[in-house]
Amino acid sequence: MWWWLALTAAATEIRGMTVSTPTWGWEWGTEQMDATLDVLQGDGVNWVAIHPYARIGTDGSVRFRDIDPSSPPEWLTRPVREAHERGMKILVVPHLAYWGSGFSWRGAVAFPDDAARARFFAEYQQFLLAVATSVPDADALAIGSELDGTVSDEAAWRALIASVRGSWHGSITYAANWDRVDDVPFWDAVDAIGVQAYFPLVGPGRSGDRAALDAGWDRVLARMRALSERTGKHVVFTELGYDAGPDPAVEPWRSGGGSQGDPLQASCLRAALAALDREPAVIGAFLWKWFPGEAQHGDFRMSAPELQAVIRERWAGP
Repeated sequence: MWWWLALTAAATEIRGMTVSTPTWGWEWGTEQMDATLDVLQGDGVNWVAIHPYARIGTDGSVRFRDIDPSSPPEWLTRPVREAHERGMKILVVPHLAYWGSGFSWRGAVAFPDDAARARFFAEYQQFLLAVATSVPDADALAIGSELDGTVSDEAAWRALIASVRGSWHGSITYAANWDRVDDVPFWDAVDAIGVQAYFPLVGPGRSGDRAALDAGWDRVLARMRALSERTGKHVVFTELGYDAGPDPAVEPWRSGGGSQGDPLQASCLRAALAALDREPAVIGAFLWKWFPGEAQHGDFRMSAPELQAVIRERWAGP
């Protein structure tokens, strides 16, 4: 039985953190990553996610660094090995780098031209297989993240999933954007429903209102419960986070530009982690995000002391 389905969800089972990097990912293969895993383990995190990159072009081309599965790079293998040595599990989420591509974000990736669409699925499959076969011991793989402009090509996605299943034997999900989860036609072909959980929760000026946040989450959780019942799959939030800013729960996907650890940011995170424990259909979340060794002080920074305290309080206990 796939591990997603074997879980009981009386409480949050996946207490995850995405470990990002300010470059293309070499930091995952360093001692800084090892030290970060130690910190996260102490905070109660039991899963980590990494997101190797490829570049996407408007002609459907997918370009990525040479990856030889027979001699895989340390930046892919070391985080798997080090996570497992600490009793943690790991999700690998291949990402398409859209900046400079002509696409405004991953959700805008789409190919009305048949040749470009065929090129995309062929080259994207090569990227997925190169990553997957380089990390055979990883616990789970996301076959896509926010590529919702392409999901209507159901046959191509099912063929891609079948190809990955033929070469890799862990659990598989797809990370749909929060507003497109009902549009994915191949949920039956993956093991869990992945959701980029940047749900708008409240109206303007109410990001610090705990009752309003709880009510917003109750609406989201009801929707997730219905989706889980319809598909027979558990839901996992493949990304969940809030940036610092004047109203982070209104449009959580936006970079707020404020000071990381802002009280509103912490309030939103506290309400989100509490919500996870209220709905058995949602088996956990990967918070967005943390940097190895804190070399990067950017947006959505979960290592801000105020946010780390919220995580530790909820996930590590007293």
